[in-house]
Amino acid sequence: MARKVRSEGHPEQSQAEQLGVVGTSDEGQWSAQTLMLALQQATTGLGGLGALVHRCDSATGCLRLAAASGLLPETTEAWAVLRTVQDVAPTGAVRHGGYVWVSGDSLGIGAAGTAALPLPGADGPVGVLSVLTAGSAEPDDEQRSFLGAVAAWAAARLEDLPGTLPGLTSAAGSERTVRMGELTVALAEAVTTRDVVQAVADHVLPPFRADGLVVWLIEGGRLDVVGATGYPQEFLNLVDRLPVTETAPVTDVLGTGTPRFIGSLAEYGRRYPTMRHVAEASPRNAWAFLPMIASGRSVGSCVVSFTQERVFSDEERTLLTALSGLVGQALERARLYDVEHARAQELQRGLLPRELPCLPVACAAARYLPAGRGEEVGGDWYDLIPLSGDRVAMVIGDVMGHGITEAATMGRLRTAVRTLADLDLPPDELIGHLNDLVSDLGDDFYATCLYAVFDPTTRTCTFCLAGHPPPVIVHPDGTVLCPHLAADPPLGAAEPPFEIHEVHLPEQSLLVLCTDGLVESATRDVDKGLAQLRRTLAQAVPRIPHLWSGGQGDDVGRLEDLCDVVVSALLPAREQTDDDAALFIAHIRGTAADDVATCSLPDNPRAAGQARKYARRQLAIWGLDDLTITTELLVSELVSNVVRHARGPIRLRLLRSRSLICEVYDGSLSTPRIRHASYTDEGGRGLQLVAALSRRWGARYLHDGKCIWTEQSLPC
Repeated sequence: MARKVRSEGHPEQSQAEQLGVVGTSDEGQWSAQTLMLALQQATTGLGGLGALVHRCDSATGCLRLAAASGLLPETTEAWAVLRTVQDVAPTGAVRHGGYVWVSGDSLGIGAAGTAALPLPGADGPVGVLSVLTAGSAEPDDEQRSFLGAVAAWAAARLEDLPGTLPGLTSAAGSERTVRMGELTVALAEAVTTRDVVQAVADHVLPPFRADGLVVWLIEGGRLDVVGATGYPQEFLNLVDRLPVTETAPVTDVLGTGTPRFIGSLAEYGRRYPTMRHVAEASPRNAWAFLPMIASGRSVGSCVVSFTQERVFSDEERTLLTALSGLVGQALERARLYDVEHARAQELQRGLLPRELPCLPVACAAARYLPAGRGEEVGGDWYDLIPLSGDRVAMVIGDVMGHGITEAATMGRLRTAVRTLADLDLPPDELIGHLNDLVSDLGDDFYATCLYAVFDPTTRTCTFCLAGHPPPVIVHPDGTVLCPHLAADPPLGAAEPPFEIHEVHLPEQSLLVLCTDGLVESATRDVDKGLAQLRRTLAQAVPRIPHLWSGGQGDDVGRLEDLCDVVVSALLPAREQTDDDAALFIAHIRGTAADDVATCSLPDNPRAAGQARKYARRQLAIWGLDDLTITTELLVSELVSNVVRHARGPIRLRLLRSRSLICEVYDGSLSTPRIRHASYTDEGGRGLQLVAALSRRWGARYLHDGKCIWTEQSLPC
C-alpha cells in the first residue's frame, strides 16, 4: 500500500506547516514548539512514519487531535476526534493508563502498528502521544522507555506539572527545551551537511554548557570528520579517516545503537584503554558519544564534549539521545543533497569552459554565479572562440530558469554555437540557427543570447542581441559606454531576420558582457542594474594597476580581480537571489598596422606570379624567410583557383600573429571543395596541397564574395 505521508513544504506554507504541525487544540494553547519537538523526537526514536498528539477533552470524554507530524491532513481526519470506546491505540492507552501497541495499518499509510502512551497529568492523562511504526516488530524496551521520557517531558512542558523529569523546571532545563525546539526548526531548514553541523553547534552546545563538537560520517568503513567546533586542527587530523573498527567508543555506539556518556578522563581510560592517547590529546574531559541513525542504519556519530568533568543527569541523557536521532535524520538528508549538489556542480563545470583561451587579440575572465537558493546549476553560459583571420567570437547566454534541465539545454546551445562559429557564420545567421534549435525544443524553452565577432584589423565589433542586455564598453581613458539598443526577442520567441549592430572599439578596450541575473533583481530593473555596472567599472578600472600595459598572462589576473570587484558590488547578498548570473570581461587589442600586408591582384593568370612575389618580399620584411617557399606555394594555389573557378576582384592579405595567416579574397560565393583526384587526372589536387602545407585552412563568406584562408605555424 502506498504511504500517505506529508510532502516537502512549499514557500507559501508557514514554518509550522512545513514541519508537519497540522492542527492545534481549541481548548487552551498548547505550545506548538513543544508539540513539534515531541513529535519529531518520538518519530525519530521509534523509527516511525509519523506521530500524533491528542488532548483529553474532559467535557466530552473524547480525544481531540492537537498536532500531527509526517502525515497528510486527510490521513489524520479519521482520528480528529476519538471516543474512548473506540478500539484504537490512542484510546486504549488512555483506558489502560499506560503504554499500548496495536498492530495493523490503522490510518492506511503502510504502518506496521501504532505505539501510544498517555501524557501524565496531576489528575490523570491530559493527552496521548502516538507513533505509527514502520518495522514489523513491536518497539523494544529501550524505545518504549524513550517514548515514556518524551511523553513525560512534553506533558510537563504543556501542563507545567510538578514532579517531572529532573531539571525540567530549572532555568537550564527551560533554556534546553527552547534550544531543542529551535534545533528542530533549524534542522528542518538545513540543506547541507555544514548547515546541520552549524545548527547543532548553535542550539545544543550553549544550553548544555558544552564547548566541543565532532561529527563523523561513515564512508567506506572509515569515519570522516564532516564538522567540528572547539578542537584544534591537529586533533581533528588525528581522528579523521580512522577505521570504524579501530575507534572503540564510536564502535560501541554504532554497534549497539545506544549512546555512551563518559564523565572523566579516568573513566575514558578504564573503558577504552587502547584509545586513551586520543582522549589525552583532546582538550576535553567529558564526552557524550551519540549514534546517528537514519532509515534503520547507523550513518555516523556525534560527540558532544565538555572541558570540565561532569555527571550526566537523566534529563541530559534523554535530550541528548533524542538529539542524536534528529541529527542523524537531518545528516542523511543533507548528505544526499551534498552528493546531488556535487554532481550538479560537476555537470556545470563540464558544460562551461574549463578555462578561456588567451588569444593574440583578446584574453578574458568570467564568473558563473548560481542562484543563491536551490540547485547550484543553471542555464547561463559564456565562451571565447577563436575564428579565422585572427578574429574572435564572444558569446554569453541565459536559458530561462535554473536546474539540471536548463543546464543540459545550455550545453546543447554552447555546443551549437561553437559548431556554427567554426563555419564562420555572421552573427545574424548564427543567432537564426540558434533560434531554430530552441524553437524545436518546445514551447516552454526560451533563451537570451549575445553573440559578438571582433575583427582586430578594423577594430569593429559586430553583434546580435536576442533578448539579452547590451554590452558595456570601457575605453582606455576610463570612459564607460553602454549602447542603447533595441534587442530582438529571446531565442524561441523571435522571428528572423535578426538585427546586426556594429561598434568601433579603440585600441586596448574592455568588452563587458553579463546575463540579467547580474543586473536585475526584485528591487532593481535592468536599466538601473546596467547603470550601477557602469559606475562600478568607472570606479574600479582606474584602480587596477597596469591593466592596459601588462602582458597577456598578467591581463588575465587583473581581469579576474575586476570580475571579483564587479560581483561584490552588484551581488553583495548572493544568497538572497534566485537567478543565475554570468559575467564575462574581455580585454580587446587591435592588430598592429605593420603586422598586416594587403595587395590587389589582377583577374588573370598573371595574378599567381604577382602573389608569390608579394609574399616573398613581405616575409623577408617580417624575417620569416623560412616560410617563404611554403607560402609561395599556398598563395599560388589559392590565387590560381580563383582565376580558374571564381571571379575577381582578387585581393591577397597576409597577417603576422601567433601564426602566419594567408587570405585570398574574391567576388564569388562558390564553395571550395577538396576533390579526390585519380592517378590519371591532370588537376584537382590544389586544395589537397593546401591542406597538406597548412596547419588549418578554410573559407568564410562575405556579403560580396568569400575569403579562403590558411594558417602556418611560425618557426621557433
